[in-house]
Amino acid sequence: MSLFLDTAKIEVRAGKGGDGAVAFRREKFVPDGGPWGGDGGRGGSVIFKVDEGMTTLMDFRYNRIFRGKPGDKGMTKGMHGRGAQDLIVKVPQGTTVKDFETDAVLVDLIDKDQEFVVAKGGRGGRGNIRFATPKNPAPEVAENGEPGEERMLMLELRVLADVGLVGFPSVGKSTLLSVVSNARPKIGAYHFTTITPNIGMVQVGYENSFVMADMPGLIEGAHSGAGLGIQFLRHIERTRVLLHVLDMSGLEERDQFEDYQTINDELESYNLRLMERPQIIVANKMDMPEAAENLEKFKEKIAEELADGEEMPLIFPVSGLTREGLQPLLAMTSEILSETPEFPLYDAEDMADQIAYYGFEDDTTPFEIERDPDGAYRLTGEKLIKLYKMTNLEHDESAMKFARQMRGWGVDEALRKAGAKDGDLVRIQKFEFEFVD
Repeated sequence: MSLFLDTAKIEVRAGKGGDGAVAFRREKFVPDGGPWGGDGGRGGSVIFKVDEGMTTLMDFRYNRIFRGKPGDKGMTKGMHGRGAQDLIVKVPQGTTVKDFETDAVLVDLIDKDQEFVVAKGGRGGRGNIRFATPKNPAPEVAENGEPGEERMLMLELRVLADVGLVGFPSVGKSTLLSVVSNARPKIGAYHFTTITPNIGMVQVGYENSFVMADMPGLIEGAHSGAGLGIQFLRHIERTRVLLHVLDMSGLEERDQFEDYQTINDELESYNLRLMERPQIIVANKMDMPEAAENLEKFKEKIAEELADGEEMPLIFPVSGLTREGLQPLLAMTSEILSETPEFPLYDAEDMADQIAYYGFEDDTTPFEIERDPDGAYRLTGEKLIKLYKMTNLEHDESAMKFARQMRGWGVDEALRKAGAKDGDLVRIQKFEFEFVD
């Protein structure tokens, strides 16, 4: 089994805030001491951090749930509970984080040591010292801690490489990478030898260098799931220059021009923006007897397809086996790289829109009414459930405050319109109470 994993579905749960305390000051010679319960501590957030040492999402294969720690409860003497430490989850450079349910992109982690809060910890509940008023100087009211955020996420790894090698299986991409870089990919005389992207550092002269990636062989229909291509097409999206490798030997009796068109069609079908990248044609295996003749035929067909005024694409005849023609190819690749900007996968405006999407909207309906099979009314809704979880129902004053808040939202009137009568059962999660008209 391959040790490379480039997608993972995980669940993140931030820590709950600590509960606020209900306490009173009772000291000798201090009459009417008043409330003294402190606030709870903040729950721990779940934070993704880029780790340059990681190259795969294999760590997420078996560990799929990440939980932040809850904050400590508030204490007497007005002391706050201790806030929980954030949970730092390391991810490889080039990881895209998406919401699993909406497929919305949350962040694209591409910078060294970049961090992003994927689930925010809940704030601590307020102690009763916060609720003291002239009318009620000794309140028995305190909040439970706010629940932490919970999300299902999809992680997608796209390798960070400046140059991508594309082409049909067995055209010599792995061999080419092995002779121009420090990479040592598995090489075999059969199709689909490469089943994971291989990455190597290519040095050009004393000052220039770039990262090259060998993508597993594409075939016709790769964009729709054929072969291995669909698994690795996403990795090409980060590259700035493509080296299109063609087998000029003719040993497999394939038409080089048809292969060239097929691969470009697959790239275009997967993502139109891939065709914006500069592309160099690498005519490989030129050490074979019929390679020169095949290259001339290929150039003729390319010239026939060019539109008026369109320039001939760059073509470099090379041999990965004898290493002939590699230096001019690498020099031109380095030169084009220096003039080619990065191609961001997601625009900043799109990312901002997605972040705003996850913010709370004031016009969100705070509750909904459903009917359980036994006829009881069930109150749901994100805002109402959050209020319920933050209410300490062990104290009567807190329960009455909760009832007043629901009445202010119009829950009573909505239940009445839904047909609720005196004595009907109403549920909020596991909590039950009778409706009083």
